Amino acid sequence: MKKILPLILAAVLAASALAGCSSQEKDGTVSTGGSTSQEKGGTVSTDGSTSMEEVIGVLGEAFQEKYSGMAFTYNPTGSGSGIQAVQEGRCDIGLSSRSLKEEEKADGLTETVLANDGIAVIVNPENTLNDLDVDTIAKIYTGEITNWSELGGKDGQIVVIGREAGSGTRDGFESITGTEDACKYRQELTSTGDVITTVSQNPDAIGYASLAAVSDQIKALSVGGVAPSEDTVKDGSYVIQRPFVLVTKEDTELSDAAQKFYDFAISDEAAPLISKAGAVPVK
Repeated sequence: MKKILPLILAAVLAASALAGCSSQEKDGTVSTGGSTSQEKGGTVSTDGSTSMEEVIGVLGEAFQEKYSGMAFTYNPTGSGSGIQAVQEGRCDIGLSSRSLKEEEKADGLTETVLANDGIAVIVNPENTLNDLDVDTIAKIYTGEITNWSELGGKDGQIVVIGREAGSGTRDGFESITGTEDACKYRQELTSTGDVITTVSQNPDAIGYASLAAVSDQIKALSVGGVAPSEDTVKDGSYVIQRPFVLVTKEDTELSDAAQKFYDFAISDEAAPLISKAGAVPVK
């Protein structure tokens, strides 16, 4: 009897721990499936880029309609955090709005480009300017140009808004504009939504955000005379763009549910959904 009791206690504790894990969908985690689906067919957990929220949201919803017995979760933590989550085994698939670095690939991570996305340069709708070239954008972000009047706009100190270190959007923007480690940010925000909201509330602000997330709250500028759109991203004429990437571990087999989502996301069937969400599918 003394030997049996510890075994019973261990079983009870294990069951309690599992129950606790299944209920933890907070701190920004978006779940598009319930417990019944989870019990029937398993869960796909994704983690990473906030810029991919629109795309991953429509894909997750369509996936669950296609596989009604499976649940899907998305944790919008940023590209760097999503890559780390895959590396540490804390999610099935990471989401990155930048390409993997060579050292990340050397650590056994693999990237699959799901789509391409323009990085829109955004200003407040009250701003009278409509177009900037890449060189001028770089001068604004490095502090060489500090007032809108220098560009033919209204007098006002330019408020430079960007993303936090580790953001795929920031990495893509700074790489293309040649401003790595040189930007003079007034604010560094942790999500695409925060950047859009901040710019929408400040007539003197400038920021950058995923084209897939742009709304009528702000104005997206043309860059070098080319407006950001699905067509101009697809043909390459809009130069400030980057990939949306699915990140997996090379030596780790995906669960059945995760493999089904991966295959669905890169299929021809998913391409129209990606387009609808504002990105340009690779398919």
